[in-house]
Amino acid sequence: MTTLLRLIIPFAFGYMLSYLFRVIGAVVSPALVDELGLDASTLGLISSFYFLTFAACQLPLGVMLDRIEVRKLTAALLLIAAAGSLVFATAETATGLLIGRGLIGIGVSACLMGAFKAYVLWLPTARLPLVNGIQLSSGGIGAMLATTPVELALGITDWRGLFIAMAGLCMLASLLLWFLVPKRAVEATTGTPEHPLRTVLGIVRDPRFYCVAPASLLCSSTFIAVQSLWAGDWLREVMQRSPTEAADLLFVMACGVISGFLLMGLIADRLQHLGLPPRNLSLAGILIFVSLMILLQFDGGAPNAILWALLGFFSTSGSLMFASLAQQFPRHQSGRVSTSLNLGIFVSAFLIQWGLGGIVELWEADSAGHYPAAAYRVAFALAAAIPAAGLLWYWLSAARLNAVRRQPDRPKASST
Repeated sequence: MTTLLRLIIPFAFGYMLSYLFRVIGAVVSPALVDELGLDASTLGLISSFYFLTFAACQLPLGVMLDRIEVRKLTAALLLIAAAGSLVFATAETATGLLIGRGLIGIGVSACLMGAFKAYVLWLPTARLPLVNGIQLSSGGIGAMLATTPVELALGITDWRGLFIAMAGLCMLASLLLWFLVPKRAVEATTGTPEHPLRTVLGIVRDPRFYCVAPASLLCSSTFIAVQSLWAGDWLREVMQRSPTEAADLLFVMACGVISGFLLMGLIADRLQHLGLPPRNLSLAGILIFVSLMILLQFDGGAPNAILWALLGFFSTSGSLMFASLAQQFPRHQSGRVSTSLNLGIFVSAFLIQWGLGGIVELWEADSAGHYPAAAYRVAFALAAAIPAAGLLWYWLSAARLNAVRRQPDRPKASST
């Protein structure tokens, strides 16, 4: 088996599971509400707690990936994800679900960044764009599995059995990483290591970062918050779709995500050869994503499958900023730039998903625990405003920086 396959198979499988855990709540949430009597705010907190613990791991993860062999670290963390899935499956209270969800977030925190690290170590630079695209697309496959396939699985077992099975898949992924990924000694570092928090603060204070990053992270985090929970409720409660029909439309949206990860990178590469930087494509895609979120408000009757597919496709626009931002900094800081952006994405996803639940809960639920369509419409309208604010921030920041650059240098005061 070639080195390429020995890397892609276990890391892509692990990231697929990570994404499956991320978005499965959109399908299983009705079962959780029915069995445990969760309100919208509590449901949002439980689902989003994955993002909080995931984000909390990003700073120490960047350090550990440089000091611990990547296959060992990722394999060990996936065992924590397996334990979290078992805790979730056996939980009888909201607290138990919260703990399980948090452990899952910790356990899958290295599935993407660990893969990127391994690919850099083992593969030539020319192959990285294609391999990274395959890696990201495997997450889209996980999003697809979390829709119609999960709904079909719930016809065979309940949500508890589903999470027990996923715990087994995490253990399988851990074994694949341990035995398939080639061994490689960790390179010794010289000098005093920089404090991770200090280096991140230095990056986020840099105009090259804070001018661009909000547009990217607010687009990505808003979609993650919607896709992983509230899109399912929108389809069931606002569009009056059955659970099966809702899962089918989530499947269509996941197909759009896969297409976006594969095609947006190719389009950006082609445009770059024509002199157009990837940042321009990313910003245009984010603007289209905001427009599609607004169009959802006018999607009456049967949901428009094309609209949902395009929403998934253009949600990937923010991810183009990873490469664009990394190119603005010295090469030795590129990993920390990506980790800083990833940290912002998942902290924002936690706040947005939990916050949307709080907005929905401002309306009174009926006796069956269902909230009115108006609650979700207001929540989704605010969700559309979040990435729009990121775009506004970019345009204002860029205009301010350009104005500063155009100012003539002030004459130095003469000494007397």
